[in-house]
Order: sequence, then C-alpha cells, then structure tokens
Amino acid sequence: MKVSATLAAGALALGVEAKNYLGFNSGATLANRAAKFKSDFQAEFETAQNLKTAPGDFSAVRLYTNIQAYSEDDPIEAFEAAIDTKTEILLGVWTSGTDNIDKEISALKKAVDKYGSKLTDLVIGVSVGSEDLYRNSVTGVKNKGGVGVQPDVLVDFINDFKKAFKGTPIGKIPVGHVDTWDVWGNATNKAVLDAIDFIGVDEYPYYENDKGNSIDNAAKLFNKAYEATIAASNGKPVWVTETGWPYKGPDWDEAVPSVKNAQKYWRDVGCKYLFNKTPTFWYTLRDSNPDNKMKFAITDNLSTTPLFDLSCDKVDDDEETTSPAVHSKTKTESGASTATHASNSTATFTTSTASATSGSGDDEEATGTATATGSGSKPTSGSGSGSESGSGSEGSGSSSGSGSGSSSESGSAPAETPSTITNGAASLGVSTAALAFLALFAL
Repeated sequence: MKVSATLAAGALALGVEAKNYLGFNSGATLANRAAKFKSDFQAEFETAQNLKTAPGDFSAVRLYTNIQAYSEDDPIEAFEAAIDTKTEILLGVWTSGTDNIDKEISALKKAVDKYGSKLTDLVIGVSVGSEDLYRNSVTGVKNKGGVGVQPDVLVDFINDFKKAFKGTPIGKIPVGHVDTWDVWGNATNKAVLDAIDFIGVDEYPYYENDKGNSIDNAAKLFNKAYEATIAASNGKPVWVTETGWPYKGPDWDEAVPSVKNAQKYWRDVGCKYLFNKTPTFWYTLRDSNPDNKMKFAITDNLSTTPLFDLSCDKVDDDEETTSPAVHSKTKTESGASTATHASNSTATFTTSTASATSGSGDDEEATGTATATGSGSKPTSGSGSGSESGSGSEGSGSSSGSGSGSSSESGSAPAETPSTITNGAASLGVSTAALAFLALFAL
C-alpha cells in the first residue's frame, strides 16, 4: 500500500475529535545553565507558533518536569507562558534517581490550584518518566547512560501519579511513558506498558551506528524503529516524543551533521510520515546544552526564520515505501482513550545493541546532601535519545535529603566520540549531590 493510502485510511478512522499535536521539547534551563523563567518559555512558544514556512501549527510543547529550576517544588513557569500563548502541554514527571515523585506532584497541584482550568484545559498528556527503562537496560548500563528506574518502581510512580490526581481534571488526562524504541519489546517492561495509556518514543537514526546511518538511509531506520515500537505497543497509541538530525557537530559513523541533512531528515521523516499525521515533538527548537557538540536546533536565537525551509512542498507522499503506522490520540479520560492504527507493513522486534558509550554530563562537584532525579544518557545504535533531562535538588530540608534546589532540562547529552565519552554517572561513583548537578545540566 502506498503511503498516501495508508495515511488516508488512518485519517478516516481518526474522526473529527482527534488532533495530531505538533511541538518541540523544552527543558527547564538555558544553555548558560541559568533557569528559564516565564519570558524565556514564552519566547520559545511564540517563535514555535510563528515559524516561517512551518508545515503546520507548532502550538504544543513537551516538558520534562513540573518543577521550576533551582526550586524545591515551585511550579515551572512554562505553565504561565503556555496559558498566555495557548500552548498545549505534554507534561513531564522526572522519575530517575529518586524514590518518590512527591515534589513533582506537589508542584503540579500548586499549579492547578493557582491556574485551574486555564492550565488543565491545555494539558494533552502526562509522561511519567523519560528514558528510565533505557538507562536501566543492559545497553544503557553498558553505555554509561546514567541512573534509570526498574520497571516495577516506574509502575509504582505511574500509579502514584494517577492516585494523586484521581477525580480531578488532570486525572482524566492520558498517562504515558517516554522511552527509546528498543525497550518496548522487552518482556521485562510489560508491566509498564500495561500501566500506561500511550507510548512516547524517542528515535534518532543519526545515532544508529553500524546500521548504515547515512542521511539517505535515515528514513528507513526511523521507520524500522517506529514499526517495532508499534508492534510491541499492544494496540496503544504511539506518539513521537523526540526525533531530529543535528545541523552541526562531529560525524557519527556514517551520519554527517549539516543544515542540508537536517532539512532532508525533516522532509524525509517529518513531512512524509509525522507532521499532522501523528502527535510529534521535534528535537529541537533551540539547543540548551553548551557541552554537547551536536546541535539540533532548527532556528538560531529563536528567530522565526528557521535555518532551512520547513515547508513540506514537493514531498512525494505517493512514493512506494514502508510507512509508519498512523497513531493518534484523542484527549479523553485516562485508560479510555481512542487511537487508530493503519499500516501496510509488519515489523519483527529486535533488541538493539550499542557500540558507543554515553555521558551524563560534566562531573561537577557539589557540597551538601542532595537527591537528583535524573541523569544524562546518550543514544547509541538507536538506544537513548538526543536529549536528556532531570529534576534534581540539593541542599537540606526534606526527609528525602533533597532541599531547596530542583531543576530539569532537556537536550542532547554531552557526546564527542564513542571512545571519548566516559563520564557517565554509572561509572563515576559520584555523590548524590554531584549527581544532582549532573541531572541539572545533562541536556
């Protein structure tokens, strides 16, 4: 079946209420490690909504935490910016490196109490965790991906979140989990799949070393990974929560960063398969990690004039090729959402093996006691993501040992070459306080 026919079938099944969200990922700190405030988020959201030549309405954002950077449990100021710009939100709850999500829940409850339906009406989904299963996997440990979460613990966090908001407007929002494509077919993670309403998948063909990861083969690699995710999804909706191609940085096996290649990936993957067809959060609008040589931003300094033409003109949707299934999600009550699945291909799930290592950020020293909820990870052979975030706190005060600093960020984990990336949290044996800082800046 041709791509156009597949997508048409999916569109007919969607119905008028379904919406295929378009947006970008956004972390809690800037490239200089300073906290983002309302004005920073608002500038991002306004740029996204006014990008010249954009092939759709980029009026959604994926966040990684509910907590304002460097605070205990203050609501992230992205909420107010989203309200003012009518930006829809995929909420994030950071879960790695912690034994509870109490502060994430507290921050969100404060925000709901303050803004009410002005906020809750904008929430399209909740992701409890981000790539925790990858970092906890054999591949993630091998690649020094940082601190992850066991599946049973993640399920507990998901249930804790649902219990905390049961009977409230947030309790009617679908709850999912974001992770790399190759964790979903692992039987040890089935309990997580059973506990969620939708899957968020992160996939970067750029990092698929030893698989022919040239830009000309990128769309095929993406499709294979996406179809594998769908095959393992047990019929649940699949959202694309991170994907992109760097415009600058070192080569990664056969993958070459350039503006030209970033545009080709945008067209070959985004235009052909994703935009306005399945909920998609592109990586990224602007870069936020000064340590990472790979730069993925599609615009410079939040200019509404992008680095390349974003239009999907002259993209051949009738090309004979394998198309990802069309998965879309209506914002309905958690556990009772609707989805459509249309695909002309099948996928045999295989676990990816990695041949590169990943870093979790700079090995920075910190004083005091702290708990960090998050650490960096690096995509290798399709495992891991080009972005990472965390919510960490330092200081003293709470029973968990975390105090007056909590932050999160999204972005590309520091990386140079497979042989030089050796500063992962898993191999450092760093203190909890130092890990908090790693989580903070592991963008």
